[in-house]
Formats: sequence, structure tokens, C-alpha cells
Amino acid sequence: MDAMIFVWLILSIAIILFTILKLKLNPAIALVLGSLFMGIASGLGAENTINTIGTGFGDLMTGIALPVGFGVILGQLLSDSGGAKVIATTMIEKTSEKYALYALGITAFLLSVPVFYDVTFVILIPLAIAVSRQISKPLPYTVGAMVIGAGAAHTLAPPTPNPLAAAEILHFDLGIMVIVGTILGFIAAILAMKVFFLLLDKGLWNPEKDETGVAVYEEHAASQKKGEPSFIMSLIPILLPVILILIGTVMDAVMDDIPEIVTVLSNKTTALLIGALSAYIISRAALTKDECEQSATEALKSCGIVLLITGAGGSFGAIISATGLADMLAETIQSISASPVLALLIAFVIAALFRVALGSGTVASITTMTIMASVPAAVGMHPVWMAIACLSGSLSCGHVNDSGFWVSTNLSGFTITGGLKSYTLGNAITAVFAMIFAIIGCLVIPL
Repeated sequence: MDAMIFVWLILSIAIILFTILKLKLNPAIALVLGSLFMGIASGLGAENTINTIGTGFGDLMTGIALPVGFGVILGQLLSDSGGAKVIATTMIEKTSEKYALYALGITAFLLSVPVFYDVTFVILIPLAIAVSRQISKPLPYTVGAMVIGAGAAHTLAPPTPNPLAAAEILHFDLGIMVIVGTILGFIAAILAMKVFFLLLDKGLWNPEKDETGVAVYEEHAASQKKGEPSFIMSLIPILLPVILILIGTVMDAVMDDIPEIVTVLSNKTTALLIGALSAYIISRAALTKDECEQSATEALKSCGIVLLITGAGGSFGAIISATGLADMLAETIQSISASPVLALLIAFVIAALFRVALGSGTVASITTMTIMASVPAAVGMHPVWMAIACLSGSLSCGHVNDSGFWVSTNLSGFTITGGLKSYTLGNAITAVFAMIFAIIGCLVIPL
């Protein structure tokens, strides 16, 4: 029976892949169908399977739905008020031409903490074109910097949905995910940019094959909103929730009894709520009340499908947990080798395969983390390293079935090969560095 559960898992994954790739159903529906098959085939019974699917969805949403929603509203207000553009232009203006590419990548990293990848790219692509002209570097350099910076933050740094869900699924403190994900993501992005620029210097890019020759943006004077927030004010909604969460994590580590006010304010829901409220206040100088309301409505439209897919991933995870498969997988890995490095490599490969097949980094990471949830305890490692491995794998292989690929490629005026060389390769290099850091981390700081 134990072996058959692994067979049911493979078949349920095949159902998910088939319904997404061939039937073109939404990933959330595909995940629920796969969950239904997995539960019934494994002997949970139809009624118990349905209840478990609902419980799994609800449990994950309890932990992340409000924080993600507040985070998306925060990012949309920052974008619509002009604050995101202020951050971008200020970061570039304060940097010498020598470091302009890295400044652009760091700006993309910073903006992608509260803002979805696609929105970050749309905001920054005109700036990337202007910087390319200013420093006399071909566009692939600036686009690559943006792709790497934004991809790293969106995948590894909370409060974006994937790393936020990681702490919930793998049961560890969100503040640890904030610290590790942000620091490792930032360092991996910087190193990936360096490698990517070296590859461009060595002749990776072929303008005739990799560019369409169609100018996507024409140079024009930048429009400025009335009441646009300053650079410092624009940073407040981004930094405030992170600081609050980290205060709770640090105090929990050094104190036996944390004051209740700290516990409340450092809770991820409260912290993101405060961040969203600060974004409302700061945006009011540039936006009317109706415009703020419209901005929030647009934000929730974009995050609704993300939450639905993420929650459906939670349902699949709950079914896997109910069958006992996650524990069996942990025991299997432990019997093969107790090495945490092997466990991390397996997680990375599984997430990468899901990303290649499905295109969705969210589905890839959520599904892999639920499958590997019992492994960290079995091999003696802190679950944050498993989270980094799963998230890195989900970043590694974005290509033509990924919406981010087409946003980056089309807005940059690149061909498909140009998109593969910039979006796919840039993110893959970042993923490899992040994975290396996860391996080092689990060996140096196991628990």
C-alpha cells in the first residue's frame, strides 16, 4: 500500500499537468481535481477527501490571505501614487554610471517586495531604456538586471505569496524567512547580475536574432503626479511591515516573555495592515479618495487568482498529509541518505520540473513544499533551507509558458531567444546561487 500511494501521487500530478497543459483549465481547478483523485485513490473516502480539501484551503488562507491582500494593496497604491517611480528614479540618480546597472537591479529587487513582478517590470522598463542610453550599454544589460532583481525578491522575500506561504507550510517563524530570504535573495541577485553581465561581455547576445528591432517605448519627458511622495515617504510602506515583523522575531529570540503589544504589532497580518494604511496616507497627496479606492480594487483583482491557486495548493498539501505520503517520503529520503544536502537537491529538482511543466512558480513552489514538508525534521535541518531550495527550484526554469516571460520579452522588444537569454537564464543563475546558499546554510546552521 505504501508503494501505491507514491503511484497515486504520480498519477495525481499527471492529472494536474494534463488539465493545465492540454485542457487549459485554471491551475486552481487542476489542483483540486488532482487532490480529489489522490484522496479517493488513496482510500480516504469521497466525503473525507472533500472535507480535507476544504480544510487545507482554509488553513493556508488563514495564515496568508489577509497579509497577501494587504501587501498587494500596498504595492498598487505605491505604484499609482508615483511612489514606485520615485524610488526607481532616485536610486538611479544617486548612483554613478559605473554602478548604474546594479542600482537598477537593486531597485527592481526593492520594488518587487511589495509589488508583483509584472507590475515592477512595467514600471521600470522605460527607466531601463533611458539608463541603457545614458551609460551606452545595450538593452539586455539593463533588462537582465531588472529581471534578476525582481525575480529574486518576488520569489524569496516576503510578503510576496510564495515565501509567505513557505513559513506557513513548513511551520517556522516568518521573521526567519524575511531575514534569510531577503539577505540570500539580495546576495544571489548581485552575484547573478555579475555573472550575467560577464556572459553578455563574452558575446552571449546576438542583436539580429535576439531583438525584434521594434522600439517598444519612445523617449519622452517623464510625467510627474501632483503630490507625488518623496523617496523617504515612498519607502515607509515597504520597510514598516518588515521592521515590525523582525522586531517580533528578534525579541522572541532574546526574551522569555514578549510584551503583548509587540506580539500583536509583529504579527504578519497586523504588520501588513499597518503598511497598507501607511500607503493610503502617503498616497492621499497624489490620489483622491475615489482613486485610492479604485487602486485597492484593482490590486485585489490581481491577487485574487494568486490566492485561489495558493489555497488550492494548500488543499493538495492537506491531502498529501492525510495519506501519510509526506512522512513516507521523509522516511524514504532518510533511508537513502540522512544528508540534508540530498534532500535539498531533490526539492530543487522537483520544483524545477514543476516550473518547466506548468510555468507557474506559485504552483511549483507550493506543491513542492507540501510534498517535502516532513523532510526537514527527518534529516535534521531548519525548514527555512528547505523553503529556499523549493523556492529556488521554482525560479529556475521560467520559459514560454510563463506570463512573466512574455511581459519581459515583449516590453523589451526581444525575440523568444532573447527572452530565453534574458528572463530564463537570468533567473536560472539566481536560482543556482540561492540553492548554493541553502546548501551552505543547512550545513553551517542545521537547526
